Amino acid sequence: MAKIVGGLTSSHIPAIGSAIARDLFEDPYWKPFFDGFPAARQWLHDVKPDIAIVIYNDHGLNFFLDKQPTFAIGAAPEYRNEDEGWGIPTIPAFKGAPEFSWHLIDSLVGDEFDMVTCQEMAVDHGFTVPMQLFWPDFSYTDVATVPLVINTVQHPLPSPARCYKLGQALRRAVESYPEDLNVVILGTGGLSHQLDGERAGFINKKFDLMCMDKIVDEPEVFLDMSIDDLVRDAGAQGAEFILWLAMRGALGDKVKLVHRNYHLPISNTATGLLCLDSAA
Repeated sequence: MAKIVGGLTSSHIPAIGSAIARDLFEDPYWKPFFDGFPAARQWLHDVKPDIAIVIYNDHGLNFFLDKQPTFAIGAAPEYRNEDEGWGIPTIPAFKGAPEFSWHLIDSLVGDEFDMVTCQEMAVDHGFTVPMQLFWPDFSYTDVATVPLVINTVQHPLPSPARCYKLGQALRRAVESYPEDLNVVILGTGGLSHQLDGERAGFINKKFDLMCMDKIVDEPEVFLDMSIDDLVRDAGAQGAEFILWLAMRGALGDKVKLVHRNYHLPISNTATGLLCLDSAA
């Protein structure tokens, strides 16, 4: 059967994609951020995932404020990046896994999660930036992908507990797939940041580090939190932490921390990287 080998977290700030395109890896502003990734890439090399399920939030590319699903999942043979105005060069398409996606959809709907099924889907920086960070130089073309979108844009947003339960259902779906496949789960976005309003530029380092500590061995501490709690402590866009919780829910009870890195700020955002092995 298929198995989940572990999970990764990363920011998906669009400016990162621009920095990658401009080869700014040694630039003093960017170097502390990019230096965090080689250890995670080595882990990926060792566990050799066949499929990456990327949990992210769409930024108006597929869904806008007039039509915003709570959960959506891709079932396309490929996914192409459509730049949202950042001037990033065209990059190779991402390979899909339609048969695997449909199995996930059937299982998740059977677990009472109402998924919007996308047989055609463009992907934005929320998806493309993490994939480029973990599989540099377009090596992501060797890995099949499943985009899984959670609404963090139009309130009401799904609660931390609901997203964690989605992750648990995702684990059941993966493990019921009969083919032997290694699957890695990416939880993207965050950490604390707010891009507009009176608190624009808000970053809460203390809360971020608590999140990075507790999500490893005590994710249940977040399950009584509300979205209002997250917005208060992490900023309006810091509610993206629910994407990390969905990833963590998919990994099971015990995980091994392989690597972590925290850096701020990048484009007024606190960035957190975790590499979690679920073989513990």
